[in-house]
Amino acid sequence: MKEYWSDRIRNLAPYTAGEQPRDMKYIKLNTNENPYPPSPRAIEAIRANSDASLRLYPDPGCTDMKKAICEVYGLREEMVFAGNGSDEILALCFLAFFDEKRGVCYPDVTYSFYPVYAALFGARREVIPLNEDFTLPVEKFMGKNMGVLLANPNAPTGLAVGLEDVGRIAAANDAVVVVDEAYVDFGGESALALLDRHPNLLVVRTLSKSCSLAGMRLGWAAGNPNLIAALETVKNSFNSYTLDRLALAAGAAAIRDTDYMKACCAKIIGTRERTARRLRALGFAVTDSRANFLFAGHDRAEDIFKALRARGVLVRYFKQPRIDGYLRISVGTDEEMDAVMEKLEEILKTL
Repeated sequence: MKEYWSDRIRNLAPYTAGEQPRDMKYIKLNTNENPYPPSPRAIEAIRANSDASLRLYPDPGCTDMKKAICEVYGLREEMVFAGNGSDEILALCFLAFFDEKRGVCYPDVTYSFYPVYAALFGARREVIPLNEDFTLPVEKFMGKNMGVLLANPNAPTGLAVGLEDVGRIAAANDAVVVVDEAYVDFGGESALALLDRHPNLLVVRTLSKSCSLAGMRLGWAAGNPNLIAALETVKNSFNSYTLDRLALAAGAAAIRDTDYMKACCAKIIGTRERTARRLRALGFAVTDSRANFLFAGHDRAEDIFKALRARGVLVRYFKQPRIDGYLRISVGTDEEMDAVMEKLEEILKTL
């Protein structure tokens, strides 16, 4: 029954998040969460701020977290925006930069929230197919005179585009180019280095992956002050207090603890590469992932997905054209990945 629903959402197909089951204990490799705990400094910051000050609204300007970002990444404060996870920031980008007049284009195989946002906010969109090997057809994103939205590294393929190509796309379009860098700390190149050259370039980051703070919902964006002002205008027309006091404290502490973050990412990268070699040895086609997950192809992918779940392992399977023969496997600890590989060997013997 949708009799009271607005026309905007009546036929909307919402984003489907990876399952968070509670029926049994799983090796959970389906939502690209970091297998390691957050920085001890972030945990201590949460404890230190769990006091009577929680009766007060948080800082709507997110000042300390923005200062931490500027210190670590060499940015000016007017170039930085903080939001309630990168997903919220991406939603604000649709409201700020993309509409029916000036639309947006994105790849056909990418983060599945993009088409949901486009439909929700009524943005004209063009879906551009990736190449057969899932690499980005860079030239097809140039000269569009519409917005461009790229996940780099891409999800679910894990493949990354170099900075030269990102710069070419930004230079060739008279509209905002948003680069979603949720996974960049696991082997990609950040487009932050290009911001001074391209006033239409916006980089969106999250603390969910490399900083192990998925449960806090923290994200930020960087770009020309004009773009940041647009995001602030939308945010302050919707919800001025997007980040709570504990999240802001944890975010600032985690961002400043760069050594801890880099050490965790290095462990994940090492585990990713070892697991990729083992998957290939079992006959999987594995992309050259630069993310904290592996994209592994097999002609019995759906059967393997179901068999893994029955054995207590959750991975992600997308039953959609072009990628229904692949599994997206988040990288866990070495012990978790060893257990998964043992189960995969058992499963493949039975298929």
